[in-house]
Parts: sequence; structure tokens; C-alpha cells
Amino acid sequence: MSLSDNDWYSALTRPSRTASTVMLLLGGWVLLLTIVNITFGAYSPGFKALWLGFLSNGSLGDVYTDHDGISVVVDDIAFGIIGIILAAMGHLGMNKAVEGGTFSAIKSLPNCMSGLFSGEYGIRKTVADWMIVFAIIFYLAWSIQYNTWVDPGVFAVSVIPFMFGFGLNMLDKAES
Repeated sequence: MSLSDNDWYSALTRPSRTASTVMLLLGGWVLLLTIVNITFGAYSPGFKALWLGFLSNGSLGDVYTDHDGISVVVDDIAFGIIGIILAAMGHLGMNKAVEGGTFSAIKSLPNCMSGLFSGEYGIRKTVADWMIVFAIIFYLAWSIQYNTWVDPGVFAVSVIPFMFGFGLNMLDKAES
């Protein structure tokens, strides 16, 4: 029996919708941060993040620099490439995991968040969907208002409802 004949091997090597969605969203978020960093500065007002230093906590260079107009540094290019790779991997995985691919998955997004305006699927689904929406709105509103897109405090506050909502949705899917 070859390695590829095992069920567990095929489960590990075929793309899943969940993993593809996570990669697609993470790639989109990285690309958004790259664009914000190039145009306005993502670190704090007047400063742009230097991604290599920021992600390594200063081991690979400075964490931030002055932002004086639209400028591109090597860190922005590297971070943008990472975002493109993540989004592309998510897109390719989604094309294999979902009939109709990424665009079909995007069209079915209202079904994914069906608990927002309907109690048809139970209170757990409604709470889960609203927790996800709250977390995203909180992160975006705080980041836009204070121009600090990489604030660890905002991550700490917004990741909790987001992950609880995600977990509750995964629990609903597992039970059905």
C-alpha cells in the first residue's frame, strides 16, 4: 500500500475550505496593511512599520521609521509578496475545495453569516456571527480613527470575539 492510498494522507494533502478561507483572508489583511503602510503609515500617526523589524521584535532591524509621504521600502515589498502568496494559495485551495471556486465561495458568503439577521439557525449561530462582525468593525474603526493598524491592544481585544465566533461556527458545522 502506497502512502498516497491512505485516507489520512489524502486528508492532509487536499485543500480544505476552512484553511483556504483563512489563507485568503490573511493574505487580504496583509495586503491591506501593506497598502496602508505605504500610503499613511501603519505603525502610528507619522510612522510606518518596517515589517522585518516589527515581526522579529527588532532583531532584523528597526521596528518603525518616519513616514514622509508615499514611499516604498524593501520591507513593504517583502510583506506585500507574502500577502500575495497567501492570497494566491487561498485562491488555489478554494478553487479545489469548493465547486465554482473562490467566486462561488464569495457569493455564498451571505449563507455563511446567515445568523446575522435570522434566528432560524439558533441563538448560537446568531451570537457567533455578530461576534465576528463586532470584532472586524472594532478593529477597522479603531485603526482608522487612531491610525494605528498594528496596535497589539487592538488585536488582543478584537481577536477574542472573532475567535469565539469562529469557534462557535465551527462547532455548529461539526454538529450538523
